[in-house]
Amino acid sequence: MKTILTILFLGVVMTSYTQEFEMSTELRPRFEYRHGYKTLIPNDIDAASFISQRTRLNFNYKSDKLNAYVAFQNVRVWGDVTTTSLTDKNGITVHEAWAQLLFNSKLSLKLGRQEINYDDQRLFGSVGWAQQARSHDALIVTYKPNANNRLDLGLAMNETAETLFETNYTVNNYKAFQYVWYHTSIDAVGLSFLLLNNGLAYEDTNNEQKVDYNQTIGSRFTFEKDKFNADASVYFQTGKIADTELSAFNVAANASYKINAKFKIGLGAEYLSGTDMNATENTLKSFNPWFGTNHKFNGLMDYFYVGNHTNSVGLLDINATFGYQKDKFSATLVPHLFSSAATVIDNTNNEMSNSLGTELDLIIGYKWTKDISFNAGYSQMFATETMEVLKAGNKDNTNNWAWVMITIKPSLFKTTFDD
Repeated sequence: MKTILTILFLGVVMTSYTQEFEMSTELRPRFEYRHGYKTLIPNDIDAASFISQRTRLNFNYKSDKLNAYVAFQNVRVWGDVTTTSLTDKNGITVHEAWAQLLFNSKLSLKLGRQEINYDDQRLFGSVGWAQQARSHDALIVTYKPNANNRLDLGLAMNETAETLFETNYTVNNYKAFQYVWYHTSIDAVGLSFLLLNNGLAYEDTNNEQKVDYNQTIGSRFTFEKDKFNADASVYFQTGKIADTELSAFNVAANASYKINAKFKIGLGAEYLSGTDMNATENTLKSFNPWFGTNHKFNGLMDYFYVGNHTNSVGLLDINATFGYQKDKFSATLVPHLFSSAATVIDNTNNEMSNSLGTELDLIIGYKWTKDISFNAGYSQMFATETMEVLKAGNKDNTNNWAWVMITIKPSLFKTTFDD
């Protein structure tokens, strides 16, 4: 009841002073069938089936000097509490709560809980596929001198709680980060630069907490003209993680061509460096796409970099895209050919082939109205013995995954006032 009263009070206060105020919601139930999702399914194990749901209530405020946004969120699995439960398992969380101060047409300051998205979301993304998504407690200064140039400076500093003295940071999260992101565009060409200084806490041999910083430095190039699109990126990582030297890199390139109004084809490749399983030097060579929307990359079955495969043997992903769209209907088929970027050895120290397997992803969609869309997908993994070494399970089992999702995002109330 307190939450409802707070929301109503917030709406009244904002509409009393705002130039524009909108209240919207999102309901997103998703059915999933998992029989080898994220990892190869072992023998004599049944598939998992469930329905999860994201529910959001959003408040958006805009004026000449201030933008503000608050998003309340509940994530649940149907049936995770009884029908007469007095409490909810996950409760209501604040997914976003930020304010953006507009000092002038070029300079602004955004602070609070917020999603951070840059470029193709490889290193900073909202992880929208996950029902809970991702948001940061951060401060971002933006300088935009014109429509073609933008410079962002981002800062985050995390602690477990309010304290009187310094205490260990015990949350499974980064301790702090600072970054600079710059983007410029000239006609059909876009170019971005990123420098991220990421601090991770760890305990040394004396059980004292320390913070090591690692750096991600790189650039992304895009080109779009007529029916042709292309992009390429390269990132390097250095510094330290838990007193271990880091030396890693990531290279990617993609191109697509729109054959006609309905059909589109594409080809892409990505290489993320890895560490040999029989390495003897104390250097980590595994690239980590720290805060990226990793479900978007390297196959929808999430075998790589979605809460897994970090500090591992890396990945080479060669993929193609075949897309069809007509009116409200769309269909996309994406085959992936996976290989390890570093040496894989089995439990008898035999070196394995680098080939990990092939994944096929099929996604179909139908946008019924501007507020309601239907999506479904089917994926299957054809794994190798090397994948078995990394993931366990049985490659000869049918490893597949299917899902159906409905997204409903209506605007409940919107009003505009003159200054």
